[in-house]
Amino acid sequence: MEYTLPQLKEKFYELFGEGENGKMYFAPGRVNLIGEHTDYNGGHVFPCALTIGTYGVIRKRADKLLKFYSLNFPQDGMVTVSLDHLVPEEADGWTNYPKGVVWAFEKKGYMIENGADILIYGDIPPGSGLSSSASLEVLTGFMLMDTMGLNISMTELALLGQYSENHFNGMNCGIMDQFASAMGKKNCAIFLDTNTLQYEYSPIDLKDARIIITNSKVKHSLVSSAYNDRRRECEFALEQLQTVTDIQTLGDLTIQEFEQYKDAITDDVRRKRAKHAVYENYRTIQAVEALKENNIESFGSMMNEAHISMRDDYEASCLETDILAELAWDIPGVLGSRITGGGFGGCTVSIVKNEAVEEFKKLVYEGYLERTGNKAEFYVVDIGDGARCLEEEREI
Repeated sequence: MEYTLPQLKEKFYELFGEGENGKMYFAPGRVNLIGEHTDYNGGHVFPCALTIGTYGVIRKRADKLLKFYSLNFPQDGMVTVSLDHLVPEEADGWTNYPKGVVWAFEKKGYMIENGADILIYGDIPPGSGLSSSASLEVLTGFMLMDTMGLNISMTELALLGQYSENHFNGMNCGIMDQFASAMGKKNCAIFLDTNTLQYEYSPIDLKDARIIITNSKVKHSLVSSAYNDRRRECEFALEQLQTVTDIQTLGDLTIQEFEQYKDAITDDVRRKRAKHAVYENYRTIQAVEALKENNIESFGSMMNEAHISMRDDYEASCLETDILAELAWDIPGVLGSRITGGGFGGCTVSIVKNEAVEEFKKLVYEGYLERTGNKAEFYVVDIGDGARCLEEEREI
């Protein structure tokens, strides 16, 4: 069920009772156009915030209780925790993400003295790889900051979200997802150096083309997947490279330097992981340059190369997303298509000329159903702003 903003407010008062007004907020999901698994390797990424994401209504309480309710998980009912007992609990399910943010605030010296009533509703397809967890983390952080009167920059808010996911939820993610959700800008992608956090907004003008996200309907769970394994493999590769060259991250290497020093990595699998990180970083830099020069075809070609690298070197795709990409590559009018997000399921992102959009959806749907038995879902997306307080008249 979809909700308008007034309906969310009504639901909030129905669940938590009348009293002081609740305030409504939004934090977007993201899609990464290129630059995968480079964020924790000190490289560049190129994500954009979407107009789908997570909505929240919050009201400060007089006691130290946090009361959570999600319209996406009504079967979980009301989850109540105390500010004095913030620990990850499997039984608390989705609330471990907002709990983790509150915990991270306190770990970083931002003391939360009061509890809150919090209603959550998201329209990001679960398990799609469009960063519903980062969206929820950034939303929680923004709501807390505003409601509790804390002075925190949006960059710090993103870092707090990452810290909570790393140390409270056990997912060793990089900064990209939280940064895109916090710092998104309408009609722009963010060219981010994850090593320095220097960034620039790059306008996305695809002229006669659209961004289409295709959901494989294969849900990934990064904590239980090979995501953390990939990070460890890159760390081992880095350690061995550091015996022959003075670098801090894999992102410090040019392609030529990697080829010169790669034999220091004694394990073939780790060498492949490092190759992806280095080549993908360079590819991302080149792709953004191509976009600045309005060379959409070149940008799309590098998206295809990025998928092949994710498939062959990083081995972070899966059969279903490989099929989606391969089907897309064969369709006239598709400029580029690749897996997006952490991998091991989730979605592909494609740039498709306007006149080919319907044909793309038809052929990919039919081909994917025939080869996997699964029904793909398509989202023709717009690029939106980052986390913010919402106006009442805006509709979901």
